[in-house]
Amino acid sequence: MSRLWRKLRVGVLGLIYPLFYRLPQRTRVRLARLVAPTYTVGSVVLLRDSEATGAGRLLLLRQPPGRGWSLPAGLLARGETPLLGAVRELAEESGVHLRPEQLRPAAPNALVHTHGRWVDMVFEASVPASTTTLRVDGREVLEAAWHDLAALPPLTRSTARLLAHYGIGPLAESETV
Repeated sequence: MSRLWRKLRVGVLGLIYPLFYRLPQRTRVRLARLVAPTYTVGSVVLLRDSEATGAGRLLLLRQPPGRGWSLPAGLLARGETPLLGAVRELAEESGVHLRPEQLRPAAPNALVHTHGRWVDMVFEASVPASTTTLRVDGREVLEAAWHDLAALPPLTRSTARLLAHYGIGPLAESETV
């Protein structure tokens, strides 16, 4: 940014801000909502098999229209926290019922998708696959299964990109996300 542009911007903002803050709060909120970016927020769960050896295993779902495997995930309900949304989506989509304290934030916990304008809040948990019963409804989820991290099935593009942030999957080594 040029020096002249910076000075002009600072000058304009110096005039606008005092006027903006003289407006009633309700009007300021409405104006801010008009110009500020909005994002949809969802929760995602990386559920690992605690009994797996080697690279490990991850719970994946096959959902209609069946173009690859994905993770348990979904949008938050109004007023729902990301953690409770993760617990709910995991139970709804896979039949795995965990308590909120059994999930921990992944690192990074929030993935902001600026092009799609959504935020994924990602949580991790581990359960023994041999004693964990998976149940799917056949409508929203066609199949749920544990998959070796070293030999993942075809993933949806968004799942592959998300997993790459955690060093997992085909895009982890070949592409920067």
